[in-house]
Amino acid sequence: MVKIGDVNLGAFPLLLAPMEDVSDPPFRALCKAQGCDMMYTEFISVEGLIRDADKSVQKLDIYDYERPIGIQIFGAEHKSMMRAAEIVEEAQPEVLDINYGCPVKKVVCKMAGAGILQDIDRMVKLTDDVVKSTSLPVTVKTRLGWDDNTKYIEEVAERLQDVGIKALSIHGRTRKQMYKGEADWTLIGKIKENPRIHIPIFGNGDIDSPQKAKEYRERYGVDGIMIGRASIGYPWIFREVKHYFETGEILPPPTVKERVDAAKQHLRHSVEWKGLKLGVLEMRRHYTNYFRGFHGIKEYRKRLVTEADPAVIHSILDEIEVVYSGQEALV
Repeated sequence: MVKIGDVNLGAFPLLLAPMEDVSDPPFRALCKAQGCDMMYTEFISVEGLIRDADKSVQKLDIYDYERPIGIQIFGAEHKSMMRAAEIVEEAQPEVLDINYGCPVKKVVCKMAGAGILQDIDRMVKLTDDVVKSTSLPVTVKTRLGWDDNTKYIEEVAERLQDVGIKALSIHGRTRKQMYKGEADWTLIGKIKENPRIHIPIFGNGDIDSPQKAKEYRERYGVDGIMIGRASIGYPWIFREVKHYFETGEILPPPTVKERVDAAKQHLRHSVEWKGLKLGVLEMRRHYTNYFRGFHGIKEYRKRLVTEADPAVIHSILDEIEVVYSGQEALV
């Protein structure tokens, strides 16, 4: 069994990657229902937390049905990270995760996220401070390195383990790559082969099908797989991977009704959590993903992303269900 501290995640857990503007409670509920074993919040600015900023504090919201869950923070200042760890502990997640992987410029330029990959000593000291500031198991999500010349992840894995982290998730790209090119899991596999490493190692990057999940599980020996972009608008990826692991069979894709029901639930929870205006507005980015690959869906999408009344949106979704009943996506 794979454990993070005392948190039992089963034999081979599937994790939902923390994604800004995606992995909020409404989306997490859908992923959990489809078999996700461990989820993480959107990343939370420690500076926002310690200043009690509404947006940052709201991201601490977690619900019992989501457990086990990790709250992820990012920052670069020692005192801020340590205080934020105390605040996170009050929210009572199972895990506190540190983001050392976000490649976005506005995060990196502050030496947070993947920016800290330019200073490994600082990364290790910062992690040590956080571990000592909380009784929660601390985990880290990071990348292979800053660029092709600084792929120090094997050293980083050992040093972070030595200061007390309980699991490490590794995205198989450098910061310079952003999300381009193919994720390279070779170094992730080498870390698993290192006899010094005893904490769980989770691989992340490009897992978009049950077949690839199985191939990478067997080839690189990871303890679990973290899925990010492939789950956006498609939470069924978790049940499909699990079914394939258990049976070797590919499940049929979700029906139009399942897609419509998921979109309705997502919208309902989004409005409940964010309020009517923001809940409807932020839901608009998701409709394309739920119905990707259906011929002629563009016209319905235009209506969905311009409508502000949830009741009317529901009627449009009902229309989609009738029109596309029995059809499968083209991709």
